[in-house]
Amino acid sequence: MITLQIGDQAPDFSLKDKDNKIHTLKEMHAEYFVIYFYPQDDTPGCTIEAKSFTEAIDQFKKFNTEIIGISGGDETTKKLFCTKHHLKVLLLSDPDFAVAKKYSSYGEKEVMGQTVEGIFRNTFVLDAEKKIIMIYEKVKPETHIPEVLDFIRRQKEPQNVQADDTEYDDSQFDEEQW
Repeated sequence: MITLQIGDQAPDFSLKDKDNKIHTLKEMHAEYFVIYFYPQDDTPGCTIEAKSFTEAIDQFKKFNTEIIGISGGDETTKKLFCTKHHLKVLLLSDPDFAVAKKYSSYGEKEVMGQTVEGIFRNTFVLDAEKKIIMIYEKVKPETHIPEVLDFIRRQKEPQNVQADDTEYDDSQFDEEQW
């Protein structure tokens, strides 16, 4: 169960990428951020999700959106995963799962009938101020990316301003004056 809520400030982090470069959330700049947690590099569902985000990266960039994938492993597993599948998304290593825990995305789960500890497949969408504006839990890699892109697209649409339904009272005016 996720303890963070929409409207909360997203927990900051400093994590390494495949090239051993440290990325800190508070130092990143974009209009939107998609932070997705995935269980493990180069596994079937995680590969589908990372490749799908990569295929849609140009669409996300049109909306000034930064995609960040976080899982365990280290810089080496990230590099191998990115190279093997030609991934263009930023993947960060959370070797002790400290960030996943801050985002309520790590704990006990069922895998093939066994109870194990690991990362939950959750996604957080943040605004430019790093406030959470959407949370997706237990996502399905095959259908998740279009869902996130559509959510961000809707954030960019002009707000539909509804007309005031209050009736205008013109009884104060005398028709003869007009």
